[in-house]
Amino acid sequence: MKKQIVNICAVLAAVMFLSITVLELNAHARAGGSRSFGSRGTRSYSAPATVSRPAPATAPSQQAAPAPGPFQQPQPAGGGFLRSMAGGMMGGLLGGMLFRSLGMAGGGMGGGGIGIFEIILLAGIAYLIYRFIRNRRTTDSSSTAYGQGGYQGGSVTPISNAYSANPPAGGDVETGLGHIRQMDASFDEQRFNDQVMDIFFKIQGSWMNRDLAPVSALLTEEMRRIMQEDLDRLLRDRQVNRLENIAVRNVEISEAWQESGQDYITALIYANLLDYTTDDTSGAVISGSKTDPVKFEEYWTFTRPVGNNPWRLSAINQK
Repeated sequence: MKKQIVNICAVLAAVMFLSITVLELNAHARAGGSRSFGSRGTRSYSAPATVSRPAPATAPSQQAAPAPGPFQQPQPAGGGFLRSMAGGMMGGLLGGMLFRSLGMAGGGMGGGGIGIFEIILLAGIAYLIYRFIRNRRTTDSSSTAYGQGGYQGGSVTPISNAYSANPPAGGDVETGLGHIRQMDASFDEQRFNDQVMDIFFKIQGSWMNRDLAPVSALLTEEMRRIMQEDLDRLLRDRQVNRLENIAVRNVEISEAWQESGQDYITALIYANLLDYTTDDTSGAVISGSKTDPVKFEEYWTFTRPVGNNPWRLSAINQK
């Protein structure tokens, strides 16, 4: 009886591993992994405020974009079939292990126990679960709270945060921008939006090339470390997240404030792109689609020491 309980627990662990594997298949997507992470100062645990004022005119995007429409995430091409097949094979294996562990193999009730193959499998599962939990803890500890036209190639994308239901109090956008202008008379909202667009393209391009060195000065240390960990995983798995045909549809400032000697501005970016991951060796598409564009909205928060200083990306949040 004791052996049967141990065997059932082992099977349940294998089921948990299968669920984790499915989650990991969808973990990568564009720079940031389509998740929320980074620091927004004291507003890190609050959802970014929605844009409630008329959007200022924005410079044309670097590539033509279709008319705005509902943002929908396409399903990865071919992913459903492969996962279903893998799930069926794993289900058959788990079923066989369970029935053998309960003594039902071969019509007898004596119990055959776990064989060498099952022991090797469970050892591998235990290691993968340990690696997943370790990576998750590392990412969560660094979190304070998951399109491209000009670039070709690339890979990923956030750590989810528990946000409060309502945006934090602290003044509206115009008040925040007024405080920023008091310390930097040269600040211009339109120029800032253009700069956000440029930074967005540069970071996505470096992400695609799996090299953050060209954009290190545009990222806070926390953001650079988290993105580098993502890129290290892609390199380890020999995968490339390719980002093509990106079009930034609009950039709007949703929040602006100061705290602890720092300026903060959160901008809502509307964009679409082709986002898919390929095998580094064969070039086969692992996830995503080479033909169906991904449309998305993300909040990018930038910070700098108060005054006329360079902006750096400090957080990415999903809408």
